[in-house]
Amino acid sequence: MSKGESTRAALLDAAVNLASQEGLGGVTIGRLAEKVGMSKSGLFAHFSSKANLEVEILASAVARFVEVVVSPALKAKRGEPRVVALFQRWLAWGNELTGGCIFVAASVELDDREGEARDALVRTQRDWLETLTTASRSAVSEGHFRKDLDVEQLAHDIYCLGLGHFHVSRLLRDPQADKRVQSAFERLLHDARAHRRKE
Repeated sequence: MSKGESTRAALLDAAVNLASQEGLGGVTIGRLAEKVGMSKSGLFAHFSSKANLEVEILASAVARFVEVVVSPALKAKRGEPRVVALFQRWLAWGNELTGGCIFVAASVELDDREGEARDALVRTQRDWLETLTTASRSAVSEGHFRKDLDVEQLAHDIYCLGLGHFHVSRLLRDPQADKRVQSAFERLLHDARAHRRKE
């Protein structure tokens, strides 16, 4: 990695952490320059605009998410173990950055705002949903989940459960948040499993 690439990576790392705390709107070129001790003109040379900076922040966050959550989870055995690994690592991701999940924070800012940053965020969330769907589908093919399972519905439910957990644990600071989300996740798995006993 060249010096320029190394500097850019360090800037984006600082920007991702700052965005997790103050939102994408709080990360201006001037604010980031102040944070890292660099001139605004020097920082501008790397990103050229606030819009480009936002897109780069999200791309850097995605790369970290893949490194911390997705890649390790995909090493788990195909089927239910992989679904579980994806979910558990996603929950832990909420503590990866100082301000919590950057994607949750960005979604509040960007849901009604058109532009490249919103488009990038939507792609990341659709990709994540597809990852959960694919893992669930493999659990069906492995015989862990029942054959008539709606895997897209399960991925949706897991996705909503994870987002709800971030809200309950960080905003409401519910000390039972982890216990409750694990209980809810286990109910989803129980309903999805093959050969489950009829009540």
